[in-house]
Amino acid sequence: MAKGHSEISDRLVSETVAPFGISLSDDQIAKIKLYLGLLLNWNKVTNLTSVTDPVEIVSRHFGESMFATSLVSMENGRLADLGSGAGFPGLALKIACPQLEVTLIESSKKKCAFLAEVVRVLGLTKVEILSRRFEDMRAGNNFANFVTVRAVGGFPAILRWTRSALSRRGHLLLWVGGEDITNITNSKGWIWNPPERIPESQRRYILVGRCLGENV
Repeated sequence: MAKGHSEISDRLVSETVAPFGISLSDDQIAKIKLYLGLLLNWNKVTNLTSVTDPVEIVSRHFGESMFATSLVSMENGRLADLGSGAGFPGLALKIACPQLEVTLIESSKKKCAFLAEVVRVLGLTKVEILSRRFEDMRAGNNFANFVTVRAVGGFPAILRWTRSALSRRGHLLLWVGGEDITNITNSKGWIWNPPERIPESQRRYILVGRCLGENV
């Protein structure tokens, strides 16, 4: 039986994200615990996550999302999260980097309602929630310094959209399985860092890429 969120101590949250190179303040831990409670409650009626063990949620959702901050400096700037779902990685990165301006793009109205509740309860600022498909959006240059995508397929469409949306020297960050890496890194018009295996995982990676050409 999974523990209730109220049974998770601050120390356990801190220890669970430590393998991802994350050191949390008391305020960040408090926000994660609030978020966790909301996620578990909403998940009873809205399909937000298949992961229901609280410690695993902290590891898989918060730890894996925040791991990106060790790969790219994200303290400031504008981040667009495509297919935000329950808010990972977008809102987890907002907790990790409070100065980020974050746009969450999610087509499900129920999930957008959940995201809005998290933003309200946690008192987050500089967060915009767009209830639409990213494919239906026209994003001009400089829309974002960072584009993040986790657990979303359709990589050709993602690459096309991101190419027009990224600022100069902007970064695309993809949370992917090992089987996707070759196809993505062979895409023309991009330069990719070597894939970084996510701690505590054997088959999940983060790919960081930049556009060749005008945006480089």
